[in-house]
Amino acid sequence: MQKLTTSIRKMQGRKILVIGDMVADVYLNGQIGRISREAPVLILQQVGERIVPGGAANVVANTRTLGGEVFAVGVLGDDKYAEKLRGLLDAYGVHIEGLVTDESRPTISKVRVIAGGRATVSQQVVRIDNESKEPLAKKIETQLIAKLDAVLPQVEGIVLSDYGCGTITENVKKWLINYAQKNKIPSIVDSRYDIGRFGGVGYIKQNDMELAAFVGREIDSMGALIEGGSELLRKTNASAVLITRGENGMSLFERSGAVHHIPVSDKSEVFDVSGAGDTCVAAFILALTGKINPINAARISNYAAGLAVRKPGTSTVSFEELETVMNR
Repeated sequence: MQKLTTSIRKMQGRKILVIGDMVADVYLNGQIGRISREAPVLILQQVGERIVPGGAANVVANTRTLGGEVFAVGVLGDDKYAEKLRGLLDAYGVHIEGLVTDESRPTISKVRVIAGGRATVSQQVVRIDNESKEPLAKKIETQLIAKLDAVLPQVEGIVLSDYGCGTITENVKKWLINYAQKNKIPSIVDSRYDIGRFGGVGYIKQNDMELAAFVGREIDSMGALIEGGSELLRKTNASAVLITRGENGMSLFERSGAVHHIPVSDKSEVFDVSGAGDTCVAAFILALTGKINPINAARISNYAAGLAVRKPGTSTVSFEELETVMNR
């Protein structure tokens, strides 16, 4: 472990491009007042609102707090959530020049209504999503590629964070994968719904449910996991595939045929899994660009994700927190 804790300092200052679906995660907190006369529903008195970076923006934030220099590229609308996200990422010290404004579509938002009272535990009662289903306009795609052209010569690693909202078009995807291959820099993709389209990318991160959707069968045993992970690796021709498995930890599949199973760092304090996959991706790419081998990069990302699940809602993990928990 001593060698691993020493090596994480190599993650500091790495220059990372994060491109993908930038999301505003909104938490509306309400105190339960009474039952409505209009319908059998609760009436809440709003007592707070919190907006944090979500989706690809959460990868951006975590990459920054874990010590990276981050270049964010994505699409925002012309609305209050766009203004808020720009401000939040700028406050983190992120390069936000790559964020393109598209007035024809809203900033992607996920509004969670949290209800609670003096004698009850606060919990989420509903989530309201707002996103455009229209394909990205050609002129916006052209602007994105121009931003990438300016940023790519400066970076050491690439993250593609695909939440299915259309930012990573076919042209953008091909541009990035080809660039990473040609320049021999690590790239990783985390795609919520369509990982199969990312053939040729360096590394892949999926959770076990996303893997099951890709292979079209349940991942209900160690044999099914190994078969499914190997199939994903083979069909995408990636260097390695990292599968997160909730309370069962992670599994790393390497092109050599080696499979590594990494148990969770601490099962006792799981509070909220929201955004933990983004933290995992951030730690993994920083480790890879720091010349840490994939299995140790996976171990480091496992510790980072373990810290994320102990925090409520979408959150970030700092390098100091990671170093402290690993030194224990």
